[in-house]
Amino acid sequence: MAENFDVVIAGGAVIGSSIAWHLAAHPAFSGRILVVEPDMTYQRSASALSAGSIRQQFSQPVNVAISLYGIGFLRAIGDILAVESDRPSVSLHEGGYLYLGAEAHREGFEANNAIQRQMGADIALLDAAGLKQTFPWLETSDLAIGSYGVSGEGWFDGYGLMQAFRAKARSLGVEYRLGRVTGVEIASARASAVTLEDGSRIGCGAVVNAAGASGARALSAAMGFPVPVYAKKRCVFGFACKEQLPRHPLIIDRSGVWWRPEGEGYIAGYSPDDLDESDHATDFEVDWALFETVIWPALAARIPAFEAIRPGRAWAGHYDMNLLDHNALVGRVPGLSNGFIACGFSGHGLQQSPAVGRGLAELVTEGRYTSLDLADLSPERVLTGRPLLERNVI
Repeated sequence: MAENFDVVIAGGAVIGSSIAWHLAAHPAFSGRILVVEPDMTYQRSASALSAGSIRQQFSQPVNVAISLYGIGFLRAIGDILAVESDRPSVSLHEGGYLYLGAEAHREGFEANNAIQRQMGADIALLDAAGLKQTFPWLETSDLAIGSYGVSGEGWFDGYGLMQAFRAKARSLGVEYRLGRVTGVEIASARASAVTLEDGSRIGCGAVVNAAGASGARALSAAMGFPVPVYAKKRCVFGFACKEQLPRHPLIIDRSGVWWRPEGEGYIAGYSPDDLDESDHATDFEVDWALFETVIWPALAARIPAFEAIRPGRAWAGHYDMNLLDHNALVGRVPGLSNGFIACGFSGHGLQQSPAVGRGLAELVTEGRYTSLDLADLSPERVLTGRPLLERNVI
């Protein structure tokens, strides 16, 4: 006789584990939950390899609201996800984000700021003089405006967040199993079972696709809903600087290069315009030439002290990039009454995991969102070809 679970979640990293815990903790849910994860070490998951940051500086209200909830969650994580006497910490550092712009960017910065502040985000606009006064080590001759997160933005231990969700879910009876969901049996617009890579079959009352960069697109196709989500490689480079730069936030330069403090040094990266429909993330090799030709020149031009730096370690990870609009696909799978999806986070999965986990638990259990409405992220926009355009993408 085949095994049966009320909910099977494909993917057990930060999104899958957040959904699992929120489901198990939901007062109206009393069923069995199985999380199927192909790599229980999580060594190559985005949850482990991401830079682990959170911001409210988005242009879409739903993204601002998601991260406002997320920062509150991270501040209180020791209480929320405690397991007996074990109180998790994710080393949250609210160092802020700083977007830099020229005069041509002013209108967009001001429009975004109006949305962010209206929703309660603590974001300040600084002119060139204000930038120089606040960050005297910054080269501002080509700048006209900066958008700075005074509070509520920063960075944290993403791997720690994922493990905290996982530990709390398991403490409430969620079962984790090594494997990969490769197929879904569908009849009368309902998923009745999933099949695993080893050929085993598991009956389900509902299925959630949270398979990430390594499997979300293939599984979504197996559920009858192709999505434009592709694995894209991103490299993160560490470096050290002798000079002390006080009050250093995470900076998004005009060049597209970003960097922030990390321990006694810094980390930096760059997001190339790789919007073709292919999985460029076929390996985890670091593109060292990217640092030499793109990142370091941008660092030295923006902060003179960075002309003399000492490169350190580097690593590569994979984003599940939604090529439609770089926003997550969250909600019910079109055509399936009991199929759900949470993928295509395009680098925002860690910061969005608390709100998305809560929202999908509500949708699975109650059939609707009862806290934060995530309808703007509905997968239906893939079918209608109506992207949710986000101006602040890095």
